[in-house]
Amino acid sequence: MNTRMNIVELRQLAFAWPNGNLTLEIPELTIGQGERVFIKGASGSGKSTLLSLLCGIQTASSGSLKVLDHSLCALSSRARDKFRADHIGYIFQQFNLLPFLSVLDNVLCALNFSARKRQRVAGDATEEARRLLDALQLPAHLLSQPVHALSIGQQQRVAAARALIGAPSLIIADEPTSALDTDNRAAFIELLFAECAKQGSTLIFVSHDPHLEPLFTRVESMQQLNRSLSC
Repeated sequence: MNTRMNIVELRQLAFAWPNGNLTLEIPELTIGQGERVFIKGASGSGKSTLLSLLCGIQTASSGSLKVLDHSLCALSSRARDKFRADHIGYIFQQFNLLPFLSVLDNVLCALNFSARKRQRVAGDATEEARRLLDALQLPAHLLSQPVHALSIGQQQRVAAARALIGAPSLIIADEPTSALDTDNRAAFIELLFAECAKQGSTLIFVSHDPHLEPLFTRVESMQQLNRSLSC
């Protein structure tokens, strides 16, 4: 019997901006624990809106959305912020690192906003940050450097380590490989897969790059998910 928990459960979800423009209408989407899901779609297909709903930055206009069995629409803005800090690791397209902080401090800052993530770190937090950065193949001599001195590929690894520390249940990656060449993209994703598997995190990876699809066991298309595109 399959007892795998659903990490994301979405039913009849719709989102419209205040001007009434419907940008997202998804009848159903379910993502199970431990899945690695690739969501593809062109610019304007609703990818970013979907991610903002999944992490509680925006709230649905109608329908239901549960993440880790929590109804995000029923939570206050502050409660959604806390939920995101405790349970979600986010790898931004532009990384959103703090440029003048060191590599280690950028990774550790994720723990400053979540006691729950701090509790999930086994042992010393700095050592766990070092382990993650080593697993993601960032050279040790860079850990004390400010991140603005790093290459784009190196900054990407720092952003991934920051998202992974504290073993969040859900990792969301928004076009994190867009600045890399094809070989480096594939290598980075394989490292990300390995670390997600080690700590039991579910991965939602959003991209418009079709070359990455074969790396994933499940692919969803916004063109098929989002009914508002056919209106």
